[in-house]
This record gives sequence, structure tokens and C-alpha cells, in this order.
Amino acid sequence: MHHDRIAERFRNKITSAEHAAEIIKDGMVVGASGFTKAGDPKATLLALAARAKKNPLKINLMTGASLGHNLDGLLAEANALSRRMPFQADPSLRKKINNGEVMFTDPHLGETAELLAYGFLPSVDIAVIEVAAIYEDGSVLPTTSVGNNLTYARHAKQIILEVNTTVPLEIRGFHDIFATGLSPQRQIIPVTEANTRIGTETMPMDPEKIVAVVVSDLKDSPIELTSVDDKTQAISNHLMEFFKDEVKKGRLTSQLPPLQTGIGNIANAVFSGFKNGPFENLRMYSEVLQDSTFELLDSGKMSFASACSFAVTEKCYENFFANLDKYRGKVLLRPEKISNSPEVIRRLGVIAINTAIEFDLYGNVNSTHIGGNKMMNGIGGSGDFARNSYLSIFVTQSASKNNSISHVVPMVTHVDSNEHDVDILVTDQGLADLRGLAPRERAPLVIENCCHPEYRDQLKAYYEEALVRGGHTPHIIERAFSWHQNFNERGTMKL
Repeated sequence: MHHDRIAERFRNKITSAEHAAEIIKDGMVVGASGFTKAGDPKATLLALAARAKKNPLKINLMTGASLGHNLDGLLAEANALSRRMPFQADPSLRKKINNGEVMFTDPHLGETAELLAYGFLPSVDIAVIEVAAIYEDGSVLPTTSVGNNLTYARHAKQIILEVNTTVPLEIRGFHDIFATGLSPQRQIIPVTEANTRIGTETMPMDPEKIVAVVVSDLKDSPIELTSVDDKTQAISNHLMEFFKDEVKKGRLTSQLPPLQTGIGNIANAVFSGFKNGPFENLRMYSEVLQDSTFELLDSGKMSFASACSFAVTEKCYENFFANLDKYRGKVLLRPEKISNSPEVIRRLGVIAINTAIEFDLYGNVNSTHIGGNKMMNGIGGSGDFARNSYLSIFVTQSASKNNSISHVVPMVTHVDSNEHDVDILVTDQGLADLRGLAPRERAPLVIENCCHPEYRDQLKAYYEEALVRGGHTPHIIERAFSWHQNFNERGTMKL
């Protein structure tokens, strides 16, 4: 029975997902839980999408990051989204965004809650939050993500809670909820180690705001991951050699500072490489825990992992819940505002490993746009970590689509992390350490170490001609995007 999860004073609020969805009105700003397919209010948003198909309405939707169960896609196809932020990863919604049908705001994930709290964004009308339990004082037990839930609940006029009965109550103890307040009274975040606990196991909530309680038995959508291939293995190998060399030079120890990684196949595969490295007692301070995190915990290579959400396959998800006692004290989920805090990232000296769509001769990184104008997913938290980490590393394959696309280009078509925030670039071809180098020193290194062989001479020719033009950062402005233009016209970046 679900009554053991819902305090008696809230049981009269129990209703169907369909009725809860009726509370959400046209034009409302909705703050929903959910981060990379974890912890989203599945039943309520599914009901809302179905309702919008029959009775048109549009909402402005904020979450922690992307949603599972095709929720973004279903809401987009039902024309139920007017504005979406701060991150998405759905093809249908992506198409609507790039067609201008849905306005997409792409802030750094670590800043989203503050933009709302400071009043820079429209106020939240209703928060829809997935929880595992509701206690008598109105506090709740989070599930598999924390995201921006605390901020949305605090600023919303009304709250719908969706109690997920598939998440065991024994998950209590895996969360660390802490509120910083706002400047100039903002509290110091006293995280001094990746495993420092600073807050509470449950999340406070105003019981007077709770207008509906929905009971759900829908599990998180699993992440689909491909196996490690030659390219991702090569990237991982280059990184392991780099870290070993840093240890030899005395700049790192074999424990390494806390690690952060982005999400997706490349990030997961690269991170898995630590299993075979000489590094021990690794710790993680990141925003997302992937399968590779649990592989490292299981192997004994990693001792602790802190984040704000899961992004795992079905097998990993089931393994975690079947072995909660094994992972207790080794895994902690925090609010997005804490997991992505510049203060903590800088204090801990985090090594950030994120994925690029493309990067250029001088170390500028495009993480979000295809061809300069089409949004892919969003910057996510990569900027939070790149700007504040001890080492800012970006990885990508050197070329793709039968080598018709080079991911190392003369100039990126969109800049998400600029050259000032990027230390190391890695492709399957090699690694370029850009620290302390001027632009004219960076370019030859990037060409030689990172560029695919089929594009190396072409990039060299561009750079040599750019040198004739001169300048601190040599470029041929009228030809800087000729590779992208050639791809648009002929289907290849080869000139």
C-alpha cells in the first residue's frame, strides 16, 4: 500500500494524474522535477500531454535537465510547450526549437535556480515534483534526482507531489539537501571534500502549497549506451597517459582530485577507462552519475560519488536498488545549485571532462549547436565546471560520418566554452595541452595532435595563410566557416 509513504494529513489530497494535470492551466509556468531521465513526474506530465492533445494549452516548462518517458517529445508534439529551459535532449522538441515554435532558454545549469530566485525569470505557478514519500511536516523524500526541486517548490504558488512507489523507502540517506540563500546573505557552502555532508536527508516543503498527490508506479526511463569503440577507447587511453604523466611531474597524485564528467556515450566510455588505470581511491564531484561511476565503485577504484542525478541503463538502475546497503555512504545526491556550484568546484580542484561537438585551432569549444544555428541539447553543466575546474578537459572524435565531418575546425560556429576556460583537448588522434600557450603556440599543437589525418594538411594550409594576415589570433575571416559551408553544399568538409 502507498499509505506508508503518504502522511495521513495529505491522504485526502490523493488524486489521479489526469485530475492533477487539470490543475495546470494554459499559460502557467511549471517547475518540474527531472534531470537526465531521472526523477521526473512521469504520470502527471504524461496526463498533461494527453490532455493538451484534446484541449489545447501551452505552458512554460522548467526542469533540472532533460526528461524521460519521451515527455519532452510528447509535450512538444501536443504543442503544449511555449518555452522550455534549461536543457533537453529530445528530437521532436529539438525540431520545434529549431523551427522557432518553442522558445528555448539555455543557461548554465548551476545558475538556473538563481535566475528564478532573483526574479530574472517569470515566477513559478505550480511545481510538480516526484518523491518517494511525504512526511507529516510536509517534508519529502526525493527519488533519483534532486535538480532544482527545492527552488521550484519554494517559489511555486502551488505544488503537486507525485509519489513513486517503485523507489524503495530505503533510499533515504542518499540525499543531502542544503539551501544557500541569496546574496548578499548567501551562506558559504561548507563542502570541503566530495563526501562532505552538509544538509538534510529530506527536502522541506510548505504543506499549505500542496494541492494534489499523485501515486505512480512508473520507473525512470533507462539511458541507452553503446559499447566502447576504437575511437572512445583511444580518447580514454590518451587521457590515462596524460594523467600518469601529470603524476610523474608531481602536479597530481595517484588519487587525483575529484572528477566530473558529462553525459552520453563518449563521456561514459572515456570515464570507464579509469578502471584500467593506476589511480586509486578516486572520488567524483559531478552533476550526473552514469554506469561508469558504478563500475568504478564496484571495482574498488572509486570510493565516493557526489552528483544531483542518475543517468543510467536499466541494468545499472536495477543493480543500484537491489544493493542499496552496498552503495550507502558511497553515493550522494545534492541540489543542482550545490553540485554545480563554482565555489565548491574551485575549492575541491575538480577535474572536468566534458564532450564537445567541435573545437577550433585556438581552443574554443562548441557544445550546443550544429552548424552554428541548430540547437542540439544545451550547454548543461559543462560551463559550470569548465570555468571553475582545476583542469578543464574537452573530448570529441576527430572526424565522423565516414570522415565527412571534422570536429576540429578553423573556427567554431558557436562558442560555449571559450579558449580562456579550456586547458586540454582530446580526440582519438591525441591530446593537446593548451595551458600557458599563446594562440600561435596552440594552433600547431591542435593540428598535429587532435586533427584527423585526412584534414591535417587542409587545416595547416588554413593556418599558414592566416599567419600571413597576422594578428594575435590569426584568422582568414572570409574563409573561417568555409568548411561548414562546404559541408552544407557538398556533404563533406573536405575542400
